[in-house]
Amino acid sequence: MKIVDEIRLLTRGRDWRGRARTPRSAEPWRLPTEPREFPTRWARTPLARAAREGIRRGLLKPVTWSQTRPVVEGVEYLDTLQGPAIFIANHASHLDAPLILGSLPARYARTLAVGAAADYFFDARWRAVASALVFNAFPIERHGSRRMRSLAPTLLDKGWSLLLFPEGTRSQDGWMHTFRMGAAQLACSRGVPVVPIALRGTYSAMPRGRNWPRPGRPTVVVRYGRPLHPAEGEGTRAFNERLVTAVSRLWAEEEMGWYRSLRAEADGTLKLPTGPSGSSWRRIWEATRPLAEDQSDRIWP
Repeated sequence: MKIVDEIRLLTRGRDWRGRARTPRSAEPWRLPTEPREFPTRWARTPLARAAREGIRRGLLKPVTWSQTRPVVEGVEYLDTLQGPAIFIANHASHLDAPLILGSLPARYARTLAVGAAADYFFDARWRAVASALVFNAFPIERHGSRRMRSLAPTLLDKGWSLLLFPEGTRSQDGWMHTFRMGAAQLACSRGVPVVPIALRGTYSAMPRGRNWPRPGRPTVVVRYGRPLHPAEGEGTRAFNERLVTAVSRLWAEEEMGWYRSLRAEADGTLKLPTGPSGSSWRRIWEATRPLAEDQSDRIWP
């Protein structure tokens, strides 16, 4: 019986150990199949929207606010904002999206879709379902390894606002990096305003590698800026530079105050907050410096 089994293995193109006798290099090449894109339309149905509103108000915001000490500034700039808009922010922590969703006025929080990395938030079905339900997330391909049609223009056309992180990924050391041009291109092509947001302290509160904020309710700052509109004839690159400058100025308000940050922007001395030069430990140490809890004197320092 054993001899018969060995003969069958050999006739199937395998040796006595069951291994293929044909080397892989000799096998015919096949076009790799593209992974199926996770559908998110169901997350924008009335039932899913009602569930998300309950999760946001009853779970997401209470938990985030109980584990951190958020300071929210500049929400009044959104009072005159009409129609869909693109919200952009620097990105250093998984706290960023919950803080923005929890601090936005309800009329925008209810109609906000969050752009999320396809290779992280949509690589496993359970995480894709949770991201779509809780954050109304839709996949964004950030590495160009897959053919994926972006849902962002379609969502804007249907009246949804977007939350995008133009850096493309969370900061490795807490400092800001250059912006990709996707958000600026969307705004210029669709003629929608962009609201800049600066997030401070989120890296210190919950950096990469942590699944829960640090103990002690660390202070985090969410600072909104005035909506920016693409000027007539303004190119994507020029508008993107304006967005970088706007977020950089909001970032600088933490140390310089509102007036001095405006002066620095006007005289051209405002720089991208890329952090100190030197070794990575020093950059991380500077990024995790606690923020001041009292923000009352930040307008006229």
